Amino acid sequence: MPTLEAEKSSDVVRTFNYCKDRQIAAPIDIVFETVLESVGPLADMKLKLEPWPGGRWYRDLGNNTGHFWGHVQVIKPPKLLEICGPMMMSYPVSSFLQYRLVEEAGGTKLTLTHQAVGLIKPEHSQGFKKGWDAVIEDVAKRTENAGKR
Repeated sequence: MPTLEAEKSSDVVRTFNYCKDRQIAAPIDIVFETVLESVGPLADMKLKLEPWPGGRWYRDLGNNTGHFWGHVQVIKPPKLLEICGPMMMSYPVSSFLQYRLVEEAGGTKLTLTHQAVGLIKPEHSQGFKKGWDAVIEDVAKRTENAGKR
C-alpha cells in the first residue's frame, strides 16, 4: 500500500486579506478611469482589462501567449470594480479584488480589497501588501497630478 508523504509547506491552504483606504484629491470619475488604466493596458506588466461583466483581465505577452488573472465580476462606473480569479498566482487559488470608490468632500475615497484562499506561497503574501500599496499610491499620484495640469 502506498504511503503518503508528509505535507509540504507549499501544500498548505492559506488565506490572504488586504484592505486599505486612501483619500484622493480628485473627482470620482477621474479616479475610476485611472483605476481602469492601472489594471489595464497602461500597466507596466502589459495587463489588459475588458471593462464589462465577464471581461478578462490578463497579461498579454504577444503571439497569443500570456497569463490569465481574472474575470470582471462587477463593474459599476464610477463606483465599483470587482475581479475574481487566480490573479498573479499560477497554482490552485481563488482571489477576489475590489476597488470601491466613494465621492467625498474634497475628492474620492478609494478602498482596495484583495482576499484570496488556496495554496498561496508565503513570498506572494509578503509581496501583495507592498504591491497593492504601490498601486493605490500610483492611482493617487496620477489622478492628483492630472488635476494640476
